Amino acid sequence: MEHPIQCVPNSILTIGISETVAFILGVAGACRCNELTFLDISNVQDKGSYLYVLILDTKTNISRSFTVMEEAFSVNAVEMCRKYISLRPKAAGRRFFLRYVDGKCTTQHVGINTISKTFSKVASFLRLPDPESFTGHGMRRSSATLLANAGGNITTVKRHGGWKSTTVAENYIEESLSSKMAIAEKIQVLPNVGEVVGPSSTSETLHRVNLNPGQNNKVVF
Repeated sequence: MEHPIQCVPNSILTIGISETVAFILGVAGACRCNELTFLDISNVQDKGSYLYVLILDTKTNISRSFTVMEEAFSVNAVEMCRKYISLRPKAAGRRFFLRYVDGKCTTQHVGINTISKTFSKVASFLRLPDPESFTGHGMRRSSATLLANAGGNITTVKRHGGWKSTTVAENYIEESLSSKMAIAEKIQVLPNVGEVVGPSSTSETLHRVNLNPGQNNKVVF
């Protein structure tokens, strides 16, 4: 099954360019729906090989920024965002996201309800079960999860999402695949030959079971 972040090249034909760009920015920056809705055009800066995005108005009043790379999400995300910006009417106002009607950009702002349905549209495009359950907040959660899975520590995850609470970042780290794989390796991988495993107290016993049929099965204490 195709991963949501790999669908960007084709999703534009189905869910529309506004929603596709919202998905790119939402996942890249762990953005809340209201942050995308009220994103100012001046806060999306084209730096040539990347985009610099500044988020000012947030739930926690913590300003943060992020970048969008050229080869992001299996597509030239910078070029796609650049094209989206170029289609804006001159008198479009300050809002970054504008409605497209019949393939043309209007001066009407994209509302928060439309932004919040972006992830659901992506899930529907991918034919995932129960696409309605994919809420707008899912882009923010997916961003944090992807960062944690890539080895991001608590400080990095916390700063990325602008969270004040360390607990939130800790939850993403604890639930990340990389964390679970590291724990599994510590428990399940046999020590090297000659490796001393200890201490061997009742409360701190580390046991590893060799389940290889070709070797003597034993518990190492």
